Amino acid sequence: MKRSVSGRRAAGTALAAGVPLAALVAAVPAAVQPETAAASAAPPSAAVRAAAPRRADFGLRHGANLDRPLRALGERLARSGVQALINGSGQRHLASGCGGAAKVPAGSRIHCFDKQDSATEKWYPQGVTTVSDAAVDGRWGAGRPILVSWHNHGAVRLTFVNPDRRTYRHVLLVYPVIRNGKVSYSDVALHAGGIAWFGDRLYVADTRAGLRVFDMRQIYDLGRSRNGSTQDAERVGLHDGKYYGHGYRYVMPQTGSWQYAHGWAGAKCTGHGAPRVSWMSVDRTAAHPSLIAGEYCKEKEPRGRVATWPLRNGTGIVAGHDGVAYPDWVASLPGDRTQGGVRAHGHWWFTQSHGSKRGTLLQADQRGHGWRHVSKRTISYGPEDLSCHRAQHRVWTLAEYPHKRALWGLPAPQCRW
Repeated sequence: MKRSVSGRRAAGTALAAGVPLAALVAAVPAAVQPETAAASAAPPSAAVRAAAPRRADFGLRHGANLDRPLRALGERLARSGVQALINGSGQRHLASGCGGAAKVPAGSRIHCFDKQDSATEKWYPQGVTTVSDAAVDGRWGAGRPILVSWHNHGAVRLTFVNPDRRTYRHVLLVYPVIRNGKVSYSDVALHAGGIAWFGDRLYVADTRAGLRVFDMRQIYDLGRSRNGSTQDAERVGLHDGKYYGHGYRYVMPQTGSWQYAHGWAGAKCTGHGAPRVSWMSVDRTAAHPSLIAGEYCKEKEPRGRVATWPLRNGTGIVAGHDGVAYPDWVASLPGDRTQGGVRAHGHWWFTQSHGSKRGTLLQADQRGHGWRHVSKRTISYGPEDLSCHRAQHRVWTLAEYPHKRALWGLPAPQCRW
């Protein structure tokens, strides 16, 4: 469930802006077939079904240039990287035994956070992406990390999980700024409901504005920086000549953004205009890799939408001659309250939340701009974002609730090379 959770006050916030064009057509998806395992939401009205998504509504263009603060930050802080994060000292240790409380399906591979992170109501895990999204061969140097985003209603942290060592580490996401001639950074005030790792880039869903972009080559170690501090959980950015990160050792600054071409999305789902992107994933099984992004819409709102953009190795999202990146496919979703979605070889998996009840895994085959062979099964409490790990033949997700929290991967034969 997408929750707003109170937490520490953000030392500063930075919101990207953007919204759409309008035009082209996609067809309407087939009705969801009777469920096989969990309660189905009432279907939307015929008028809602008739509102086919428009490809132009999803147009994205580059946001503000952050080169100046990024260069200045790189001159003042010690740079680090993914290998140091997943193999260095001082990491937290994965635990065990969380699958039962979270009601993770049998046959799943399960990773549990430590006692503190499993119980905290200050931070909620949301997005998940794996090294299989990032790299063609499914490896990042000597590691096979899984990444998880968390929000606390004012800040976002990114967790690098090393399944081989059964350890993990949190990194604070920040927004770089120049204030009074000095470089600093502030918290990233996002829900971070979806993340997608592709090459060196990490895309983070910015619900109403588009996508934020981070870079695995621009991670800074405050513990190794002469002017950095890992003390004081209330401070972030530059204070009295020192750089803070709410007590975290590592900070990862935003390096760019993709914003909706003509403004923000609305506060609720409307079925048209700029989408409220709530989840993301990567498909590396098609003719070219694709970035996937979709909406979370309540059952009384118009049916949510999903789109895919072509990705280019080394570049990521690519804009056209008019500076706008349009998706190559759009559709209405086969269900409401969609928390995550991923595609492999034309087969889709979607997670759906049901409040205090267990969630649903919805599966479907893509047919043009619609769906066929739709089926459902009951899964864990609070399922979230999804990622296909091709080497494992598993789709990974999260159970987000405190004391029912787990990072888990379900066997999925279609998720393969």
